[in-house]
This record gives sequence, structure tokens and C-alpha cells, in this order.
Amino acid sequence: MWVLMYVFSYSLNPAATSDKSDWRLFPNVVFQEFTTEERCRTAKSALEGSLKEAGTRLRSGLEDLKSIGKADQSQIIIAYNVECLPK
Repeated sequence: MWVLMYVFSYSLNPAATSDKSDWRLFPNVVFQEFTTEERCRTAKSALEGSLKEAGTRLRSGLEDLKSIGKADQSQIIIAYNVECLPK
């Protein structure tokens, strides 16, 4: 058995928004079991691609704030880690 573990989180610089609830999304940790290493690695690859796209979409959402001088892409921090581990 193999276990796919992934963690995803993001945070905004407080200067980017006045809503404190938006400043930090606590990390999400997910585990999923696979019968083979190959299936785990395939899922890992797909998930990494999806997380990269999510980061791009999240950053593009700051364009409105950037246009009024309130934020830019450097004010958002996105972190993720995806691993396949033997069980």
C-alpha cells in the first residue's frame, strides 16, 4: 500500500485586505491510499498540476486590488507539498 499525502495553504498579507478572516487559510492535510506506487505517483502528478493552477487563479484574483493600489501578487503566499509514501 502507498499513501498520498498533500498539504495546501495560503495566506494574504494583511495590507491586501481589511477582512481579517481572509488573511490566513489554515493548512488542509489529506491522505489517500493506493494499491501501487505507480497509481500513487500518477495521482501525485495530477494533484501537483491542479495545485499550481489554483495558485495561479488565486494570484489573478488580486488584479482588482492591484488596480487600485491595494495589493500585488507578492502579497499572497501559497504553499503545498505532495508526497507518495509507502505504508
